[in-house]
Amino acid sequence: MQKKKWMRLQAVLLVLLAAILFLTACRDSGTGNSSVTAGGAGAHKEVHFSIAYAAGDPATKQAIAATIEAFMQAHPDIIIQDSSELSSSAYLDWLKIKDAVGEFPDLVEIRDTDAFASAGKIVELPSGLLELFGNLPQVNGKVWNAPLFVSAPQGIIYSKQAYARAGITRLPQTYGEFLDIQEKLKAGGMTPLVVGAKDIFHLGFWVNKFLIDEVYARDPDWNAKRTAKQVSFMDRNVVQAMTDFKELFLTDVNEGWLGTNDNQTASMLTSGNAAQLYSGTWMFSQIEEADPDFEYGFYALPDRRGKRNVVGLPSPTGWSLSAEAAKDTEKTEAIQEFIRFFFAPEPYSKFLASINGLPSTKEKVTYDTGEQMQEALKLMADPDVTKSLMINNWWGDNLIPPDFRNWFYKLLEEMILTDGDVSEYMKRADREYDRQVQDNQL
Repeated sequence: MQKKKWMRLQAVLLVLLAAILFLTACRDSGTGNSSVTAGGAGAHKEVHFSIAYAAGDPATKQAIAATIEAFMQAHPDIIIQDSSELSSSAYLDWLKIKDAVGEFPDLVEIRDTDAFASAGKIVELPSGLLELFGNLPQVNGKVWNAPLFVSAPQGIIYSKQAYARAGITRLPQTYGEFLDIQEKLKAGGMTPLVVGAKDIFHLGFWVNKFLIDEVYARDPDWNAKRTAKQVSFMDRNVVQAMTDFKELFLTDVNEGWLGTNDNQTASMLTSGNAAQLYSGTWMFSQIEEADPDFEYGFYALPDRRGKRNVVGLPSPTGWSLSAEAAKDTEKTEAIQEFIRFFFAPEPYSKFLASINGLPSTKEKVTYDTGEQMQEALKLMADPDVTKSLMINNWWGDNLIPPDFRNWFYKLLEEMILTDGDVSEYMKRADREYDRQVQDNQL
């Protein structure tokens, strides 16, 4: 009797074991839950895609990385490979290298849209995503980008303690008054300005401040006229802009500015090694992270006439889908899912709060802002403040050759280091611009 019971028990156990093995095999063969499906009902698999963006600004990199992580937690079957990395090369050059070695990302932040679109490296933004945004800039009559944010104004971020120590009780109303402030800071034994020009994009903040004041605020089509040889870098207004740039760097910036990284500037400001930093709103979070008790202000630096001109126009930059990734339906669907997640109110507000950014979406997105960001928002809302773009952010007829910006910035570095004649260096800029226009058939 006991033997029969044992045999029956063995039979039951064998049946249960067979059932367990069958269920395990089903799970391992890919019939588990997935947010992206392929091959009809019941067939599921992971989808992978790569992503890249400009990683020079730590706050932006951390904010995007956090959004990617949150997305993958919500969508465990979509795996995003973040291929962004800090590089000594400019972002455009870094992307060209990735393309040359066959590693062009599937979803990529594009800032030189016309160049990559003309080369067939990116495709139009999927039509289903256009509804997320308002009026988007077009290149060749098409929308190529989902803008991460609206261009934010740049200005002087200053130590309130340093200003108080130097007896500065009034913010400058003209560029001349700003120069007077630099003299007061130096008289008090302080380095007026920190510049992180080891990252070449940082040098561009100052270059474009003067170009906007003297050139683009009055003539937004200057680039197109330069390509047509109707204006010149040797014209009085450009020479004046670059003279102001050179003189400021010769007298008022930190020693070793060419070897200072952009991500060092916040700590140099908060530690008292410099009294001011010219940068954008994304620096606010970095400053507060470096020293939560640091008291600082922000203002738009006026031009010689007292006019305030800032970066603030929309431009065709942002997330773009690579042409190669667009050939894969599943990958394209996964990328669109990520973009919708990125711009959804909750994750997007966290992203914007991390970088003190301005929303690009139609749907209203808000977050708590401090005194400094409130000033930036006032600048954007003020019709008397001229909104412009940097030299390389224009498009259409105002597009410059893709490699000219970096060449021009390096030329200006040489001009400062050698105390070179501004007119002679602008003559060199004219020659190089014409050569690059011809090479790129603009």
